[in-house]
Amino acid sequence: MTTTMTAPADPIGNDLTALLRSLKLSGMKDTLPERLSLAKTRNLSHHAFLELLLSDEVSRRDTRSAVLRAQNSGLMPLLRLETWNELPDLTYDRRLWSDLTTLRFTENNTNTIILGPVGVGKTHLATALGHIAIRRRKTVLMARADRLFTRLRAARLDNTLDAEFRRLVRLDLLILDDFALRPLDSTTTNDFYELIVERHRKGSTIFTSNREPVEWLTMTTDPMLAQSAVDRLTSGAHTLIVEGPTYRQRNTVAIDQQHQ
Repeated sequence: MTTTMTAPADPIGNDLTALLRSLKLSGMKDTLPERLSLAKTRNLSHHAFLELLLSDEVSRRDTRSAVLRAQNSGLMPLLRLETWNELPDLTYDRRLWSDLTTLRFTENNTNTIILGPVGVGKTHLATALGHIAIRRRKTVLMARADRLFTRLRAARLDNTLDAEFRRLVRLDLLILDDFALRPLDSTTTNDFYELIVERHRKGSTIFTSNREPVEWLTMTTDPMLAQSAVDRLTSGAHTLIVEGPTYRQRNTVAIDQQHQ
């Protein structure tokens, strides 16, 4: 005698699936069977069940929105707080870092400078702060410093410089990565000054750099103009110094240990 196996009945059904789709709630379909089982097990009231479903949907939409806004802000998706590797050979002020993750500095419109040699994770830390800000619905832009100043240079050619500056000034958080990696010419020096002056006490800026601010002055064509900008930038700023071997040095050590 042959036994015919029947597929388990869909706990949602085609009609409900169609309704969810028409209301743009298709994401609810993925968790609804689990929530139905939970409601039955815990004997949830209709009100509690509905609140649970809506909470799931809000969480889904917030996550989807944060991912999209992070992409538009230039943040690398994998460089988040939860993916930061607390390696024992890195030295930095962990109490200060913990305070920076609260984003209190953005509430006071003050700045943060993350300093250290190549490969110690400065970009990761700055990006992680950007992701936290995104989740708190702050406006964020992250860019490599030389590329942002190149964009400003190009804006001069099509008469959009004022609009570009207004956009940058309105940001809650601007992150400039690898600042002063190369010398700043006269145009870039002037744009650096204007950007800092216009954003002063209006928003927060994070700089990552291999050089200390005092060295930035020697990288510009107008040290006096740069000094004025740096004074504003560093006034009340938090400086996080990260020291330790680079990623390449760590990998070399790891390989050597494997062959011992």
